[in-house]
Amino acid sequence: MFVVAYNDMQRHPRGVPHQIRRKRPETRLTQAMVRILLAEDDDSMRTYLARALERSGYDVVAVATGAQAVPYIDSEPFDLLLTDIVMPEMDGIELAQHAAAVAPDTRIMFITGFAAVTLKAGKAVPQAKVLSKPFHLRDLVLEIDRIFGSNSMTGLN
Repeated sequence: MFVVAYNDMQRHPRGVPHQIRRKRPETRLTQAMVRILLAEDDDSMRTYLARALERSGYDVVAVATGAQAVPYIDSEPFDLLLTDIVMPEMDGIELAQHAAAVAPDTRIMFITGFAAVTLKAGKAVPQAKVLSKPFHLRDLVLEIDRIFGSNSMTGLN
């Protein structure tokens, strides 16, 4: 719902207000404000997820490994760490533990195709959400929306 605020009540020759400014109602946290650090070693999956999440209104920084994600976690604020679990150099569980220590306000969500590591992730980082591959993008966005109380489902089928 949009609230229309008239800045200037002068009328245009055709009877339309001269200046119209659309104003969104105040919300707690919108998806446009949510910053996501995505760590996924599969190039095509990383590209697909980053583009789709950006189209859903999120601010996304995507990296290929846990080791590449560490400098971002150490120097920039993120609302969500979205990480694969099985990655070279530093796995997603180690990355999540580092994030929890350095940036405790950052929420954590794992994406994985391996059932066995799902159990390990749940024990290592109990507050984290786990989404098993394959998943529909809509399910990922719905889960992120649930975490942050936003609604970005426009345009996703």
